[in-house]
Amino acid sequence: MMYNGQAVSLKSLESGLVELVFDLQGESVNKLNNLTLNELSEVVAQLAVDKDIKGLLITSAKPAFIVGADITEFQDNFALSAEELKAWINKTHATFNTLESLPYPTVAAVNGMALGGGFELALSADFRVLAADARVGLPEVNLGICPGWGGTVRLSRLIGTEAALQWMMTGKPQNASNALKLGAVDGVAGSTELRAAAIAMLQAAVAGDVDFAHNRERKQQPLVDSVALLDMQEKLAKKLDSNYPAAGEILNAVCTHATLPMADALAVEVEAFVTLAQSDAAQSLVGLFMNDQLLKKKSKTLCKQADAVEKSAVLGAGIMGGGVAYQSASTGTPILMKDIREEALDLGLKTASTLLDRKIDKGRMDAAGKAVVMDAITPTLDYNEFGSVDLVVEAVVENPAIKAAVLADVEGAVSETAVLASNTSTISIDTLAESVARPEQFCGMHFFNPVHLMPLVEVIRGSKTSDNTIARTVAYATAMGKTPIVVNDCPGFLVNRILFPYFNAFNRLLIDGVDFQRIDGVMETFGWPMGPAYLADVVGIDTLVHADHVMQEGFPERMGHDSDVIAEALLAADCLGQKNGKGFYEYGVDESGRRFKEPAGQARELIAERTKQRIDISDQEIIDRMMIPMCLESVRCLEDSIVETAAEVDMGLILGLGFPRFRGGALRYIDTIGLQVFADKAAVNAENGLLYALTEGFKARLKDNRTFY
Repeated sequence: MMYNGQAVSLKSLESGLVELVFDLQGESVNKLNNLTLNELSEVVAQLAVDKDIKGLLITSAKPAFIVGADITEFQDNFALSAEELKAWINKTHATFNTLESLPYPTVAAVNGMALGGGFELALSADFRVLAADARVGLPEVNLGICPGWGGTVRLSRLIGTEAALQWMMTGKPQNASNALKLGAVDGVAGSTELRAAAIAMLQAAVAGDVDFAHNRERKQQPLVDSVALLDMQEKLAKKLDSNYPAAGEILNAVCTHATLPMADALAVEVEAFVTLAQSDAAQSLVGLFMNDQLLKKKSKTLCKQADAVEKSAVLGAGIMGGGVAYQSASTGTPILMKDIREEALDLGLKTASTLLDRKIDKGRMDAAGKAVVMDAITPTLDYNEFGSVDLVVEAVVENPAIKAAVLADVEGAVSETAVLASNTSTISIDTLAESVARPEQFCGMHFFNPVHLMPLVEVIRGSKTSDNTIARTVAYATAMGKTPIVVNDCPGFLVNRILFPYFNAFNRLLIDGVDFQRIDGVMETFGWPMGPAYLADVVGIDTLVHADHVMQEGFPERMGHDSDVIAEALLAADCLGQKNGKGFYEYGVDESGRRFKEPAGQARELIAERTKQRIDISDQEIIDRMMIPMCLESVRCLEDSIVETAAEVDMGLILGLGFPRFRGGALRYIDTIGLQVFADKAAVNAENGLLYALTEGFKARLKDNRTFY
């Protein structure tokens, strides 16, 4: 063994060949953390001076080649000064450049995945051979940054700027056949033949049968300047979202360095990386990655403790029940779907069938696969087969009395070990638990609509819910492909509790004469996928009013209204939103068959009748009045221990509400603008009620200069 570290080793093969093996000890995957990079630097320095070596093979001892840099170390590195950050990047550049300039050929045998820095390392080799099932790519844009170790330069020179930009600006991993076709790799082999194929290519290069110097030059030669390059830059720039600056920086960097010598091109990339690494968007997006890892770790721990859910059931075959049935069956857990009406069961089955047909249309499933999923959904009008069910999701109408009756009925039909879970969005789990004999085996399981698209599931713990019940429900949600967050019981739980102060603030702006279409535009520019008026229509005005009453009852001092409620006026006028085509907006189909959405005259009339004044307000003031109540309710949820961490608060909003990802969540948003700035904004708006009042906990945090992250 020529070198034997904790992450990399170097060993001799026959005929002057050596093998560099990545195998990070104590980890399931290889990643380029500081330990690995330091050891790699030592090995490459050794490789550069050993005159007996004729060729280098680079491999991984793990199921994947290298999944990228160690993102857990990013936040510390990104906090460095610009010069310190450049020095950190350039140290790795020096290692990769030395590897690339070794006086003999190098071949990377890529198995599994080579992403981000892992793929950049592979690009530093003269040749790349991929396993047929491998994936390569540069997904840094998803973290708000750009490739920083030569990826933007080497890839664009290998496959051309347009293809390279498509890879980098979308961040999507590429399969082996596409990578080979474009010239990003030099060969593809079956996973069992990968090593032999890579050694054969290395031997051919050593023998001179393949010109490794030519391959090296391909990555280093500047591209020819052209009008086409400028045209492409202009075309792609029109599609950019300024809230996510990484794609634009990647585009500008590549178009700037395409015609420059290698060293100058790498310097352009470094400048782009530093600019992005110190941006608010990168802080938020890297933070989201870390938050997601925390949720996965928590879920994994609970899943290990849980009894498996081999068979489930859903009560109610409506939109939610049908969605739950589809999601469970399509992810491998057979499910009973019960209703009291045959036509409801038919509708539930049709819902599942339609969703599966869409998968077939997109080429993601065939008819045989659809049949398997449909066979896993058993419609029923009775409880005869419920004795074999491990977990029941109650998804009947949002009425406490009806839910209580249904839960009491089904408890008598299931085994004593079965878990009962209510898909309620607002009703107290402790209140519903009064209707069951085994409250320790009862919890909330709040899915978001549409079930097949929304990733979040709130698993709500009642005061008597057992740890085993929570673990089993989390395991079921995870098996369904969802992201569960464990929430303690309170009105609205986590997401709706935080959402309704936002709607309350919206109502107050309407009463103050601010037009709802303008508010929607401002909040969409802020980053929301839809403004509050449009969101209200999508949710349903009747659903909105019902939930608002629950929140007022739960938190009367803070969430009560000091004036008319516009949503209630709309509901009284039979305006339900998208459900019946009229709400804040009117919905329909024009003569050409195109769907339209336009502000409803009736809504404007109803608002005008209730407007107390018409204030002069800036866009930023609209943002402040909308966001402060939401942010402060997020603070209260953390302080009230509704969830354990700031990460869970923010991920609930990202996954359940579509909170702007580049802002990272409500608590990350407070950190970003600064606690003092936020406190000053709240003070300016204090006259708008208790929704704008700082908590004592926030004041203490501000005094101690403690951020949420």
